[in-house]
Amino acid sequence: MTNITLSVPEDLHRKMKRFSEMKWSEVARKAIEQRVDDLETIEKIASKSKLSSRDAEEIAKKIKRSSSLRFNEYRS
Repeated sequence: MTNITLSVPEDLHRKMKRFSEMKWSEVARKAIEQRVDDLETIEKIASKSKLSSRDAEEIAKKIKRSSSLRFNEYRS
């Protein structure tokens, strides 16, 4: 198995120390594995897509706009 070095902010490190029984390397390993799995799934979906980059950008804009409107409704 390969080792990596992970940097965390001091305040997070202090909080992690409170839970010394946790195997933080396992937590990090699982989080990284999940992210890689998610990215591979996205890659598979994108490879089968017939959308152009421009189409995807336009959809993203519409989603952001819709999300913003919905968020503002809840704040009111």
